[in-house]
Amino acid sequence: MRPGPAAPAPDEPQSKDLWLERYRAAVAKHPERKQRFSTLSDLPVDPLYTADDLPGFDPDRDLGLPGQFPYTRGVYPSMYRGRLWTMRQFAG
Repeated sequence: MRPGPAAPAPDEPQSKDLWLERYRAAVAKHPERKQRFSTLSDLPVDPLYTADDLPGFDPDRDLGLPGQFPYTRGVYPSMYRGRLWTMRQFAG
């Protein structure tokens, strides 16, 4: 089995800039399968989002816990541990 990427050293700075540097190097070596990724509404999807992309975001207020409003972590407290994933299809 091939080893994965090495874990960063404990004193290595963790930042979006450092991640982007590594991301660009990885993409230069192995290009992504598409030039541009987007949602079904054709909104662009960036390769990484952080808290900096959400001004005014408060995790306690805006994220919620599993099974609690606004259901960003699922509708059941135990999620897939108690129930299988559901595949939903839509048209239109």
